[in-house]
Amino acid sequence: MLALSRKKGEALVINNDIEITVLEVKGEQVKLGISAPKEVPVYRKEVYVQIQESTKEAAANASLDALKKLF
Repeated sequence: MLALSRKKGEALVINNDIEITVLEVKGEQVKLGISAPKEVPVYRKEVYVQIQESTKEAAANASLDALKKLF
């Protein structure tokens, strides 16, 4: 993991087309602004994990349904 220090108003760039800017710092909370192409999905990690779990669950259920239809 790369750890960088940034101050309010400073930014970093990822892969030439994603920019993350520190908008505000209040105590232990940091507000970030993310500029990315529309085709690049951006999620909070807890939402991303939920999406991945739902996708795995749906795939498992679809596989079971397909097997049930064979018999």
